[in-house]
Amino acid sequence: MKVLRITLLVLFIAVFTNPLHAQRRDLVAMADKTFEIGEYYNAIDKYKKAYKKEKDRLRKTEISYKLGHCYRLTKQVTRAKAQYYRVLKRNYPDPMVHFYYAEMLKMNGELKEAKEEYEAYLTEKPEDQLAQFAYQGCDSMLIWKENPTRYEIENIRDFNTRENDFAPYFGSGDYRELYITSSREGAEGNKLHGATGESFTDIFFTRLDNKQKWSVPVPMDRVISSMYDDGVPWVSSDGNRIYFTRCRFDKVEELGCQIMMSTKAGSAWSEPTAFPLAHDSVVIAHPSLSEDELTMLFVSNLYGGYGGKDIWKVSRESASGNWGVPDNMGEIVNSSGDEMFPYFKNDSLFYFSSNGHLGLGGLDIFESRLQPDGKWIVENMKVPLNSEADDFGIVFQKQDKQGYFTSSRDEGGRGGDDIYSFVLPVKRFSVSGVVLNENDQLPIDSVNVRLIGSEGTNLEYITDSTGIFSFNLKPETDYILVSLKRGFLNGKFRETTMGIPDSRNFEVSLVMAPIEKPVELPNILYDLAKWDLRPESLVALDDLVETLEDNPNITIELMSHTDVRPFSTMSNLELSQRRAQSVVDYLMSKDIEGDRLKARGYGPELPRSIDELMAEEYDFIVAGDTLSKEFIEALENNDNQEIAHQINRRTEFRVLSTDYVPRDKLNDGMDLDQQILEMGQKELNRGGRKQGTGIDAEVNKMRKAAAKEKIGKIETIKKLP
Repeated sequence: MKVLRITLLVLFIAVFTNPLHAQRRDLVAMADKTFEIGEYYNAIDKYKKAYKKEKDRLRKTEISYKLGHCYRLTKQVTRAKAQYYRVLKRNYPDPMVHFYYAEMLKMNGELKEAKEEYEAYLTEKPEDQLAQFAYQGCDSMLIWKENPTRYEIENIRDFNTRENDFAPYFGSGDYRELYITSSREGAEGNKLHGATGESFTDIFFTRLDNKQKWSVPVPMDRVISSMYDDGVPWVSSDGNRIYFTRCRFDKVEELGCQIMMSTKAGSAWSEPTAFPLAHDSVVIAHPSLSEDELTMLFVSNLYGGYGGKDIWKVSRESASGNWGVPDNMGEIVNSSGDEMFPYFKNDSLFYFSSNGHLGLGGLDIFESRLQPDGKWIVENMKVPLNSEADDFGIVFQKQDKQGYFTSSRDEGGRGGDDIYSFVLPVKRFSVSGVVLNENDQLPIDSVNVRLIGSEGTNLEYITDSTGIFSFNLKPETDYILVSLKRGFLNGKFRETTMGIPDSRNFEVSLVMAPIEKPVELPNILYDLAKWDLRPESLVALDDLVETLEDNPNITIELMSHTDVRPFSTMSNLELSQRRAQSVVDYLMSKDIEGDRLKARGYGPELPRSIDELMAEEYDFIVAGDTLSKEFIEALENNDNQEIAHQINRRTEFRVLSTDYVPRDKLNDGMDLDQQILEMGQKELNRGGRKQGTGIDAEVNKMRKAAAKEKIGKIETIKKLP
């Protein structure tokens, strides 16, 4: 399946050795030799023939183990799983069989079984960090699949084939030219690769036409293509320089991989020359350069690494200067597994693929960001960019969060490695809602709804008879919605798009209290025959403070009521007056001007009139009832009588005037727009709760669901003929 990629991934993998090798038959020895030089595909038939002829059970198990390796390295997951399972059932002593079997189970989506095999392996090899990450990856896979990122991916059927197509790279600054690596028909190295059973890879070129379709890829000039594996290119933005990987073989051994360089003069490419670090038996591969071509990331098994293939960096002073000494990117980036296919985005950000970090299976794509302290943070790019299969070779369209990557996943693929596009859609936010009358929950028309944003937004919307409004919002912004209409207290609601991961429409209700009737302050509590405010009353009063700040032009009367039963220590009228004054005193302690406040106790003079909302809460009263002494005494149930008395014991406020001018505003000529902006900015700075009138946040929260339903009904009515 994989050609150049497999060559680089498993180059120089140590074969399982055993002192019995010398004693095995020639057929097994031939298969072992084929395996040792990396021809895993060719080794499969030799091991299968050897297995059929072998009689000794232990030796047959050893051959099955080798056969499992061949299937695993050619990405034949199901067949590899079957061979490792056979070996396990025969109690093979090497604990690695548990690890390999777990890897195949994981790549096949059998996570529960995979975890059991990882656990069996870690029981014997608890220090193996690669296995620890693989084990943790089973749980991560479940979480990431249930909570995928917002990336959208699509198989590029314009140029993918049943062969391997991978490692895309843009060939021009306008991103309309693309170089890919492929083992498709037309490759110069048309002989079958012993490791994969497919042709050797070459670099192909495709261009985007005016209909946004990619042309049929054509192979590059023969001076670039060779009889060996060629691919994984990096191309300069002007399209005149190319760096790529070439891996050479002969019948006996693998001669190594090196980075080649070529320049274009007119339409012709120069004869490629080897990157100066390359030499036999060392992997130097997968070049990715900075835009100024002074820094290169590459993959190598140079001495001093952390295991497998590592990502290294090398720099030079000028584009024509000599390259310096390579530096390993360190143990945070590199692991005991393989790190490959780097993509250099800038000095503090690059991408790569690895099978040694916490991932979903096979190679996963990772993002690596440089922190202020000089350390790198490596993060898995999760689902859907990553899968149980191999995912690698990512490339971006400049600074945009879109581009291409490679995956061997079955779902949506055409066979082998395929190239996929990816894009991170722009997050779109909006808010829609309805302005409701607090008394009857009906929509209010001709309301001025204002949207004030922390980044300076100041938008206006006038409601019609439906009371509905809507605004578009920006990401990572705090907002205040304010509703204004003469005859009503201003409404207010706080919303934010800060930290919201996905596009969203917020549905809210702005509840406005009409000033023609008193507004009850819920939960204003006193001890029996006392007028001191209890601590739980302060929440509601703080909301009243906010309402007065949001409506700076009103003056109010604080109205305290008792039930109809007399007190022995003082009159109900006196008690209610003291209670009303305690509220005024508290408001003044919160810097509310005293000339905006009037305290008045009504005792039992104004029993509560029941509205529809309250009637819905109790089954013994109906809308229109007045809880007078006669009404309450006529109730048969003592509990209901006590509830009625409790309803009468209330604190309310009513608006006395709407033309109050604060002393500090008498001469500044502040208009309505300025007042609204000032109020909005104050609220944004305060970071207050989401709320409507500011009187009872919990009540408004409960009404939000009803408002959502009402919006739906109104929208349906508007669509009727």
